[in-house]
Amino acid sequence: MTPKEQRNELLAKTILKNLHRRHIEGFYCATAEDAVKKVSELIPDGSSVTWGGTMTVRDLGIPDVLRSRGTLEVLDRDLAVTPEEKQAMYLRAFSADVYLSSANAISEDGVIVNIDGNGNRVAAITWGPKKVIFVIGLNKVAQTVEAALARARSTASPINAARFDIKTPCQTDGVCHNCNSPECICNYVHFLRNSPKGRHIVVLVGENLGY
Repeated sequence: MTPKEQRNELLAKTILKNLHRRHIEGFYCATAEDAVKKVSELIPDGSSVTWGGTMTVRDLGIPDVLRSRGTLEVLDRDLAVTPEEKQAMYLRAFSADVYLSSANAISEDGVIVNIDGNGNRVAAITWGPKKVIFVIGLNKVAQTVEAALARARSTASPINAARFDIKTPCQTDGVCHNCNSPECICNYVHFLRNSPKGRHIVVLVGENLGY
């Protein structure tokens, strides 16, 4: 085991312990391949499953893996074409058995931080789907909740603004301006600090994933 791998395992162990204290089930996978297998194992046959605007889930190829099982109802929001279809898919997500997401950041003591422009993702994380599974690379770990929020706003948000070609100040210079731009993608700030009914599961991955 390399020093980096050793550190990753120790860090993950600490975070998983803190997640358990927050009533959140957690798993650590050293590789992306293992993470994909774990996510699939966590979704029972016959489940309906969908996801938010997560690049981590897409980059790992999880949607294709789930579709290939042939035993799941996959609600693929990426197939929606019109604004009306997208809105309908967003609403259907609330009745799904499983909702997949990543996170903009997670603190070492287990608080999960997400920022949304439209709010559909943080809404589903908060209420609706029976289970929410987060897939989070260790590159998104921050020492404190304050540092996690700073990462979400200063790292993830400017990259996402560029990804969607949204004309915000951070898209221009890569720096968060705490703006009130009409196209701002930092409209809803969400902190998950407890899972009161055990709805949430976290799969930590010992690789750099997403933004």
